[in-house]
Amino acid sequence: MSRIQRGDGPIADAKLEYSFVESGFWNFDALFVPQQHPARDLQDTFYISDPAVADPPEDTVYWNNVREVHEVGKYGSAGYRYPWRAEESLRLVLRTHTTATSTAMLHKLAQNPGPARYFSIDRVFRNETVDITHLAEFHQVEGVIADYGLTLGGLIGFMKEFFRKMGIDDLRFKPAYNPYTEPSMEIFGEHKGLGKWVEIGNSGMFRPEMLESMGLPKDLRVYGWGLSLERPTMIRYKVSNIRELLGHKVDLGFIENNAAVRLDKS
Repeated sequence: MSRIQRGDGPIADAKLEYSFVESGFWNFDALFVPQQHPARDLQDTFYISDPAVADPPEDTVYWNNVREVHEVGKYGSAGYRYPWRAEESLRLVLRTHTTATSTAMLHKLAQNPGPARYFSIDRVFRNETVDITHLAEFHQVEGVIADYGLTLGGLIGFMKEFFRKMGIDDLRFKPAYNPYTEPSMEIFGEHKGLGKWVEIGNSGMFRPEMLESMGLPKDLRVYGWGLSLERPTMIRYKVSNIRELLGHKVDLGFIENNAAVRLDKS
């Protein structure tokens, strides 16, 4: 379940249609990650073998819009200028980010456009080498805010307030590249125990070709972010090894004896 608010209306529970398994279309293509991108290699992504492929989306107009942006460009984008393959788009993967779910929700929003806020916390999977700050499966705190007149400064302010309520005040924002957001920012928090800055999130404003291909209006702006759950917890509780928070090395006594994070309600 996710908490969803549309405009100034009441908050209501809404069940999202999602699972740990996604098609390449929702996980990569709809986010304009090119089909030859390293993130789609076996070294980075877990692929499903049985069943191996998904059915195409029912919205054929959207499907064709995404294909055209990849192949020749559209909505102001020059495109990637390569032969896009439907077979690659339909391969099933273990979801590598919760942005795949946000994309599906924005596609639904296009049927009745307007201000909206979508939030979720869920598990994602990446073919990572496990070490003190990396796991092969972990959680993302996902958020999307759609409205008119949004600016990058507003997103920075939102992120500062979000982490301040968790007791994390030392943040750095680094310009980054994402195929689906522009401008984009990586967010780093200072881990005093490790003596270094740790990436705790990625964020940005969704690109016009991503939103307009769904049918959303040109003047609607959308913030998007995917934040780590485990790494801010490491900073908050001075944990030096992420494997102490998730996986077979977790000390249940540590979990039971530490208070839950309480957000500032002021």
